[in-house]
Formats: sequence, structure tokens, C-alpha cells
Amino acid sequence: MAQKPKRLMSLDAFRGFVMLAMASSGFAFKKVAGTVRDKYVGTSWENGWRFLWDTLAYQFDHVAWTGCAAWDLIQPCFMFMVGVALPFSISRRVDEGENPLRRLAHAAYRSAVLVSLGVLLSSSLEEGINFTFANVLAQIGLGYVFVFLLADRNLKVLVLAATIVLGGYGAWFVYQPLDPAEIAATQHYINSELKLPPAEYSQFQGHEAHWNKHTNAAASFDREWLSKLPRKEQPWFGRTFWVNKGGYQTLNFVPSMATMIFGLMAGRVLRSERDDKQRLKWLFGAGLFCFVLSLGADRNLWPIQWLSPEWQQKIWEHSWSLCPAVKRIWTPTWAVFSAGWAFWALAAFYWFVDVKGHQKIVMPLAVVGINSIAMYCLYQLFRGWIGGAIRVSFNTIDRLASWENGLGSWIDPARWDYAPICDNVLRLAVLWGVCFWMYRKRLFVRI
Repeated sequence: MAQKPKRLMSLDAFRGFVMLAMASSGFAFKKVAGTVRDKYVGTSWENGWRFLWDTLAYQFDHVAWTGCAAWDLIQPCFMFMVGVALPFSISRRVDEGENPLRRLAHAAYRSAVLVSLGVLLSSSLEEGINFTFANVLAQIGLGYVFVFLLADRNLKVLVLAATIVLGGYGAWFVYQPLDPAEIAATQHYINSELKLPPAEYSQFQGHEAHWNKHTNAAASFDREWLSKLPRKEQPWFGRTFWVNKGGYQTLNFVPSMATMIFGLMAGRVLRSERDDKQRLKWLFGAGLFCFVLSLGADRNLWPIQWLSPEWQQKIWEHSWSLCPAVKRIWTPTWAVFSAGWAFWALAAFYWFVDVKGHQKIVMPLAVVGINSIAMYCLYQLFRGWIGGAIRVSFNTIDRLASWENGLGSWIDPARWDYAPICDNVLRLAVLWGVCFWMYRKRLFVRI
């Protein structure tokens, strides 16, 4: 019988990997791709070079609305790991003698702090408090207590809970009547105030129109309730809030609770008395089930770009979408599909780190994963300042050394096409260095 692990080094490494990916800002690949993708036109390198930069630009940025790029998986993986960590956290508190009421009080406290921190980080560049709850920390906080209450339930109950959450939320989206007057006013606001084209809100037709950007049930909820909170915007047709420009909504926290429940399921399996082979088999099987379910719900997730144009056309002729996969409004299909990747990624880290014992190799990731909240706050608050400090330092060194094309050219896009990549790598190195220093000093930010 396998021993229950008390802490997973693989979970710290996985969390650190995700946080470093976030803090890299996509290494500015999309920005650089717009400059260099046509560099080898007319040569034998042309097609391969364009494919490379088109792929990097796509995978290291968010998709416009439906579908998935690697960059879109950062938030669901982070939320998934919140659920994975819960059984380990609760077990530690039980060992320390905490009673159930105190553990519940701590969960409520953590929830309140995460929501408050999310709002404050969203207000860091504002003149006052920006009451918005789309930030990932706020989203976790809003659903945390509910997920905590499920932490000691068996897997069948957790599957049922996730099904009810996603099924109920999806049904609400589909059957919530769309007010034609509100849709028209929203579209007018987008066209006249934001100066954006109709493509901003007309992604789908028919029954799928319930999942359109800015004109869905969750967006209508935000227009109603966020307008009741203090805002600096002037009233427009009686409301001070109309759209979140990215399409993210407060009620995303409801289906994202299912994402955390999926993580909770994985955490309970890893804390169980199964042996390593059984744990890995379960994680792989869970991910495979998520892929089958989500690919059956939305054909747009199929990776047909690798097929010939003829086969792509044949598949498109039989296209369907029972529920589109849209990360920005966390549709049920998206929650299940992204969980599949999270299950498989966790399995890979668990196999490499805890089963094979390669813990030293992943220490650079783990020092960030252990301080993930600190890394997130540092990135949100100081990334711009770090970039300015690097630029001033490099330019000062160049002047003192009389270098015409010295260090400053490394981060100046006007002098080097790949400078944005170097700039982002340097900022990431500084953020990692702060986390490493905190780790050496045993300074850990916990809520």
C-alpha cells in the first residue's frame, strides 16, 4: 500500500512553471512576429520561417474568442492547482489540531483576502478603486469557500458537483432571454464609444448567439450589478458600466469552480493510498475523458490545421458546436477541455518529479511555485518599473563605456528586431531572482 504524500514537489514545480509562463508576457513573440515573419521572403527558408513565427505568435497569445492556444491554459491550470492543493492544506491543518470551524473560518478569510487583493491589483493604475472581479485572484476567492466545503467528499460527489455547476450554468446561458433593447444599446456603445467594429460582438448566430462577446447573460449581469458600485465613468443610458473590453465577466467564477473541483479530484487521488502507477493512470484517464467530452461538444477545438485543405473543407461541412469553448466567459466546454490539459500536465510533473525523483532539476521552478502569490503581485505591480530600471541601467553603462551599440540595443526595438524578447527575458529573470531571494531567506507569502 502506497504512503500518502504530505507535500508534492511536483505541484510546486507545476505552479512555478505556470507563474513563470504568465510573467514572461509571452516573450513578446507576437510583437516580434509582426516584424520578422517576412524576413526570408523569396528564399528556401520562407515557409518554415513564417510557420515558426505564426505558431509562436498564436500559441503565446490569447485567442480572439473561441478555441484555445497554449497561452489560454495559464489561468485554468493555476485555478486547477488551487483544488489540487486543498487536500494537502487541510491535512496539514488537521495534523496541527485545527477544528472544522476554524478551518472554515480560515477558508472564508482566504476568500475575502483573495477577492480584495484581486480588486486592488485591478486598481493599481486607476485613480480610485476599480470594482471589477475578473482578476484571477478575485475569481478564485469568489468560489473558494464552496470548493472548500467539498474537500472531504468522495470522487462521485465531486463529479456530480462539477456536473451540476457546469450543466446549470450552461443552461442558464442558453435559456436566459436576450433583451433586444439591451443588445442594441450595447452594440451602439461598442460602435460609438469604443470605436470597435461589429465583429466585436457577433461571433455566433442562432442558438450560439447566447455565447457572443458582450451580449451574453453574464455580461448583462455585470451591466446591472457593477453599475451599482462606485465608478468613475459617467452614466451612459442610465448605467456606469457597460462592457469589460476583454469580454471577461464576474460570473466566470461559477464555472471556474468546476475547474477547481477537477483539481480537488486530482488532489484527493494523489493523497489516496493508490500507488504511483494507479495515480498516473487515473490522471491520464481523467484528462482523456475531458478531451473526448469537450471535443464532442465543440468541433472547433479539433486540430484540423495539420490536415490538407481538402480534408479541412470536408470537416467544416459537418461542423457543429453544442457549446463553444470560450475561455473569456469560461463556458462549460472550455472548463472541461482546459481541465484535460491540466490533468495531463500534472501527471507529467508528478511522474518526472515525484516518481522519478528529479527534484533538483525543477528547483528553479519550485522556488516560484512556493511563492506564487508573491510572484503574481510582483508581476502585476512592478513589471513596468523593472523594465524601466533595466533600460536606465543599460543606457547608463553604455554612456560610461562609450558603447555605441552596447547593452541598450538589446532592449531597443528600433535597433534590434528581437529586442522585445530580450527585454521580457530580462524582466522575467529579475522577478525570478526576487523569488529565489525570498526562498533563501525563507520568506513566504501565504494567505
